Amino acid sequence: MSVAESPVHSSSSDDFTGFLERALGSGSSHSSPDEEADYESDDGSERSTKRRKVENLGSIEETHGSTSQVFVEENSEASPKKDICTHPGSVKDLCIVCGQRVDEKSGVPLGYIHKDFWLNNDEIDRVRSTDIKKSLHLKKLYLVLDLDHTLLNSTHLNHMTAEEEYLHSQTDSLQDVSNGSLFRVDVMHMMTKLRPFVRNFLKEASEMFEMYIYTMGERAYALEMAKLLDPRKEYFGDRVISRDDGTQKHQKGLDVVLGHESAALILDDTENAWTKHKDNLILMERYHFFRSSCHQFGFHCKSLSELKSDESEPEGALATVLEVLKRIHNMFFYESKDNLIDRDVRQVLKTVRKEILKGCKIVFSRVFPSKFQAENHQLWKMAEQLGASCSTELDPSVTHVVSTDAGTEKSRWAVKEKKFLVHPQWIEASNYMWLKQAEDKFPVRQTKT
Repeated sequence: MSVAESPVHSSSSDDFTGFLERALGSGSSHSSPDEEADYESDDGSERSTKRRKVENLGSIEETHGSTSQVFVEENSEASPKKDICTHPGSVKDLCIVCGQRVDEKSGVPLGYIHKDFWLNNDEIDRVRSTDIKKSLHLKKLYLVLDLDHTLLNSTHLNHMTAEEEYLHSQTDSLQDVSNGSLFRVDVMHMMTKLRPFVRNFLKEASEMFEMYIYTMGERAYALEMAKLLDPRKEYFGDRVISRDDGTQKHQKGLDVVLGHESAALILDDTENAWTKHKDNLILMERYHFFRSSCHQFGFHCKSLSELKSDESEPEGALATVLEVLKRIHNMFFYESKDNLIDRDVRQVLKTVRKEILKGCKIVFSRVFPSKFQAENHQLWKMAEQLGASCSTELDPSVTHVVSTDAGTEKSRWAVKEKKFLVHPQWIEASNYMWLKQAEDKFPVRQTKT
């Protein structure tokens, strides 16, 4: 929701109340009235208290106009100190409950919900605690989705090559984006290509997850891309987070997401953006449609656009990861014996990941620098995360030798002992595809001396 559209510019507290019910409540647009009724009956007292507070909202008068008061449940019935406000949050430095000026902000800024909107840490915890119960009741988890190279690929118009000029005649109309995949977004001076299968992916994922967009791009760009992906706002609503909304520079964090960490998954092509939440992350293979995208990451080859080609819909990255998400969702809700509220999707993700190379024992040959501690190398760690065991020594239990040179002693041993000799890309491909790849597709050639 843009600032101009926001209820803060309206004198009606009902407008702002409805806005907060949608944003803070994080209710699914796909839940049925019966499901809502069931949830209310399970936790009726909490919901009824919330409604009583909503009905009693007033407005905060400011010197230069009025700002509608933001709803936050304040259980005054249970507190003997009704006249003391803990200032659970603020809008434009004014407490959202009592209207007093808040000189020292604490907590988390939630600018994507409303400009200058903050909630303190206790209130964030309360909102998450309430929302996780509702989400689990509706058999939903949370899914945070990156934009660039994950769901789509964009390029500046002036970065397009002569071999990409033909794309200008193949763009889809912005008047009805629901069936299109290639768009010229003049307001951003960009052309955007949606990743194959993205519309089916969002539709099916929305039945299992409450979804957020989280991009390191600017907010204006994020909102334009959200319009292309979700023109009816049925998947993301106002849950569109940009770099302007984060709390750390050059980093993404779940602190600005109103879902509980134990029930949240992340799809992103950049692992380093989530240093605090790697256990929640499913790393995506980057989507490079345009030439400028390939160049940005150091690939000196023709792009998909220049080759007039694209990813496969049924076998591409989004179709693959959707099956992984279905598996995780099913394990979380239907295969775990723990109490529902105590389950942790991060543990489920680890379990699913470890099935990929289960039973494989790997020895590396001439893959790491000679003085590098092998156990600390990314490929070693990746193989172990995929369920393989790794060793520095050869023995009959070794199943795979991973090498870049077929002429090394260990590589020759693998051939002699009829073990698998594979290129390091075999591990990377298995990681991206969430499936052990056929070894014969990753041969190792002898390095010329």
